[in-house]
Amino acid sequence: MIAERPPMGWNSWNTFGNAISGQLVCQIADVMVEQGYQEAGYEYVVIDDCWALKERDENGYLVPDPEKFPDGMKAVADYVHSKGLKFGLYSCAGILTCAGYPSSYDHEFQDAKQFAEWGVDYLKYDFCNFPKNADCINRYHIMSMALKASGREVLFAACNWGVQDSWNWMKSIGVHMYRSTGDIFDNYKSFISIYQSQLEHLSQSGPYCYNDLDMLTVGMYNRGNVAIGKCCTDGEYRLQFSLWCLAGVPLIIGADIRDINPQMKELLLNKDLIAIDQDPECRPPFLVSKRSVMVEEEDKENAVEPLRRVSDKLYTFIKHLANNEFVIAYINLFEEEREINCIFADAGLPYSSGYGFEMKDIFTGEKLGVKKDYHLVSVPGHDCRLYRCKLVKCDEYRK
Repeated sequence: MIAERPPMGWNSWNTFGNAISGQLVCQIADVMVEQGYQEAGYEYVVIDDCWALKERDENGYLVPDPEKFPDGMKAVADYVHSKGLKFGLYSCAGILTCAGYPSSYDHEFQDAKQFAEWGVDYLKYDFCNFPKNADCINRYHIMSMALKASGREVLFAACNWGVQDSWNWMKSIGVHMYRSTGDIFDNYKSFISIYQSQLEHLSQSGPYCYNDLDMLTVGMYNRGNVAIGKCCTDGEYRLQFSLWCLAGVPLIIGADIRDINPQMKELLLNKDLIAIDQDPECRPPFLVSKRSVMVEEEDKENAVEPLRRVSDKLYTFIKHLANNEFVIAYINLFEEEREINCIFADAGLPYSSGYGFEMKDIFTGEKLGVKKDYHLVSVPGHDCRLYRCKLVKCDEYRK
């Protein structure tokens, strides 16, 4: 079955944009197998926008750019499949793709059949240049039906940016993952705002249909197609990957894995974090607590008094895992180190229960023993602490 767990893979857009080729995709497939990404669970190799010629052929078919893909798209798919991986491609629900290439509006069944014949296993389906008089829900439903009629099992990765509250209907029309945010950029503010915007909708994400927080920028260091703003620190990349795993959403790498530093490769291959994302129960995290502060922001456009707004800065989550295990996560969005606590009663485990959490630090492996009533931890700025926990009856533990 498709998407029993959150899909994992690699996508070309974040780093390469329109600078893609069959040769590049084959090199990425080689690295995924040779350097442990496939073993860790990453299985999809996805070509994003800019792969086609600017015009369809005389029969209305999409044509891969012969300079970028001289052997055609099926040859690339066959190579990816020969490595034991799955092949993904991009199209759009509008008249043109976001980069101005032919799209699938009114060509859904023709394109889906063509994709199937090429060996496509994953379709990313964007929402640019969509006709104003068209029905968004209907058009995504049409492509869902077209993929099912194509004769091939294809993961449907919808990307309509949240138009018409997409979290309320994507699962019901057969979509396997859906993006309801704008594009991610390789900076801290971008990934944090995306995560915060989806907190209320993560409960509508689960087996066979996942909320998609967009491709990861982990390890990019402002090299590539989405390099806007200040480069992330290693701690901020650790925070991003941890948040995605905690949310139980698709993990689609956007960095050039042919040239990534050892620390970021280790992070992307972290078995303990991936196990959280791929937990069999696929439950979203529960927000135990958040602490808000009033912040001032300069209104440069109007040159008036600084704007004051409430900002959520400290979060505590608990995530229920299979086999009565849990993850407790502490998230610090301040720039400086802060203490954060988890009051266990707010996480469903009051002191009077007689139970506590046996806790282990996911990053260091340190065993904390059993904590009762609450747990207090110091978290660096723009970073996180995650602990894997087991329920323990406290009197039995003392024995």
